[in-house]
Amino acid sequence: MNILTVSQLTAHIKDLLDSDDLLQAVWLAGEVSNFKRAVPSGHCYFTLKDSGASIACALWNSLAAKLPRLPVDGEQVLAFGYVSVYEPQGRYQFYPQYIEPAGVGRLYAELEALKARLAAEGLFDQARKRPLPPLPRRIGVVTSPQAAALRDILRTLAVRYPLVEVILSPTAVQGADAPPQIVAALERLYRWSNTVEPLDLIIVARGGGAIEELWAFNDEQVARAIAASPVPVVSGVGHETDFTLADFAADVRAATPTAAAALATPHRDDLAQQVRDLAGRLQAAMRRRLAADRLALEQARRSLKRASPQSTLARQRQRVDDLSQAAARQMRHALALRRARLEGLVARLRALDPQAVLARGYAIVRVLPAGAILTAARQVQPGDRLSIQVADGQVQSVVLETEP
Repeated sequence: MNILTVSQLTAHIKDLLDSDDLLQAVWLAGEVSNFKRAVPSGHCYFTLKDSGASIACALWNSLAAKLPRLPVDGEQVLAFGYVSVYEPQGRYQFYPQYIEPAGVGRLYAELEALKARLAAEGLFDQARKRPLPPLPRRIGVVTSPQAAALRDILRTLAVRYPLVEVILSPTAVQGADAPPQIVAALERLYRWSNTVEPLDLIIVARGGGAIEELWAFNDEQVARAIAASPVPVVSGVGHETDFTLADFAADVRAATPTAAAALATPHRDDLAQQVRDLAGRLQAAMRRRLAADRLALEQARRSLKRASPQSTLARQRQRVDDLSQAAARQMRHALALRRARLEGLVARLRALDPQAVLARGYAIVRVLPAGAILTAARQVQPGDRLSIQVADGQVQSVVLETEP
């Protein structure tokens, strides 16, 4: 008896598939479903299906980078590649090396047609989008009570912003009955907000899935009900790569239900930091205000001191002293000028004093007896008597002769 391990059996099957020339160069036609691109590897994983079967596909990043564009869910494609086994899971897969469009799938075509019609009506216009409130008090949630999306939302809100109140409006999120239930769930929240307690925003959420599983959120009535919401709506349907009409009709689109809860609320740590920042700014502003008030008070004190009668009196006293000193200087200067002038006059008088002239050796001669001053020789004759005045007295003399 030949007993094989699971790994040996899987390896044998892989060898059989890898050695089959037909399976190593095969064209497949099918509809793309559940397309995802891994991060950070960039590899793409999706399913190719038709009406009777499906096969898992793995498109490596190096080959995906060479394609003009990546396929999307619902698109009919032609893919060339090979079939092999993914040994860790014992699953056979198709590994495409080239993909080209083969026509748009039925569901995708319907979606694009409806999307174009609603867009033409202005249902998706950016001008209709409303900002989310920064601090919501009450949030309505439209999703399934049993869904992981609800648990993700509640867990995220509890971590980020536990103050918020959540109002759940339950609904099915998949299947033929889901669209009318989603519309009814939205309308219940609208009535609640208008008549019971106002809601700040609404989250419409569902986890990821294939395009068929998300089709309820591509329903026309669901899109119109979201667009008619009296409060902002956040759409958190599917995964990051999934887009539905609910995303386009909503005010804000989130990649996942968890991301929707994060977009709808601030983080308490951020709020705490904002409070700390505001407290610091308030303290700094108070310090600046106190410093400015102290400076203004000091300037007012100095102005008051300058304007006080005591300061004025002290300045006037100093001015009187300055004026007194200036007057004294001017008087001394005037007296000095007058003294110098007087001394000059005295010197001039002294220079003109006849006695001073006599002291220098000059004499005054008078002819007697009349006493006329002799100024020329022709005034006298020999024998005339003369009186000669010198510095210390007079001398009497007689003219003996004259010479011209």
